[in-house]
Amino acid sequence: MRVSALALPGVMLVEHELFEDARGSFFESWNERRFSAAGIAARFVQENVSESRAYVLRGLHYQIQHAQGKLLRVLAGEIFDVVVDLRRASPSFGRSLALTLDAKGARSLWVPPGFAHGFLALAPGTRVRYLVTDFWSREAERSLAWNDPALGIEWPLPPGVSPLLSAKDAAAPPLAEVETFP
Repeated sequence: MRVSALALPGVMLVEHELFEDARGSFFESWNERRFSAAGIAARFVQENVSESRAYVLRGLHYQIQHAQGKLLRVLAGEIFDVVVDLRRASPSFGRSLALTLDAKGARSLWVPPGFAHGFLALAPGTRVRYLVTDFWSREAERSLAWNDPALGIEWPLPPGVSPLLSAKDAAAPPLAEVETFP
């Protein structure tokens, strides 16, 4: 397993060791000891799986209380994944990073508490699994505008295609108006 720090402090890309033979493949997607040794000490309390049509945009989501760390992996399809630092004391506050993840690669993304997260499904039948460190809370759930120009996110939408959004995500406020972390 190889763990790489990304441009936002605490966000890490995990490349799992893949074992392949004539039967198929195998990799260990979570091992508390190995991840902890690599700097990801987490206790997961809930597993979520979403399935999306192409160009469904989910996010940018976070919980202000009961903040969640997330370990996510694409089970089917491909996503354009985005993370935004919402920790006011962080030198990278308000900055975003984006990367593409797919089901072919044995890769996971670690998003620690204090970040908003979202993704654009790039293929039909895209399925994403994420383990979270705190339980979902309707009262604590928040959304950040996916298209806020202050974030500078260039979503890979084909010309003339608008993302499919939930009503909550379509009405999400910009960074200047959202509740953030200390």
